[in-house]
Amino acid sequence: MNKRMFNLLGLSFLALCMSACSQDKKTAAEGAASDWLKLVDAGNYAQSWDDADAALKSNIAKEQWQELLTRNRAPLGAPISRRLTSAEYTTQLPGAPDGQYVVIQYASNFEHNGSVIETVTPALDKDGKWRVCLYLVK
Repeated sequence: MNKRMFNLLGLSFLALCMSACSQDKKTAAEGAASDWLKLVDAGNYAQSWDDADAALKSNIAKEQWQELLTRNRAPLGAPISRRLTSAEYTTQLPGAPDGQYVVIQYASNFEHNGSVIETVTPALDKDGKWRVCLYLVK
């Protein structure tokens, strides 16, 4: 095998490994997002703040978080369906420090508001756990 062929195989293997690592991160982040959304769906807004990433907590006080979700999320009612539409691994988010993030979007239907797009962004914390740092409903 010539050197060029060996280098090409090495690059292909590296790309495959990077893709597998990225997929593992996406899978772990999706699990964390799903668990966290269960808290929000149940109206357990205080616990959702407690379980969130430090970045979310540093941007909004617990009481403000609870008020925000009570005012904006609670009126949607119970979720009827939630379908994962995308999960993108990234190391950069606008306005956030470099880190490891997975931006997850769901096409969701709620009992009082029909279709919405939910964006849940977990970040990999220093302890190796994925925690939600951003939640948007549009």
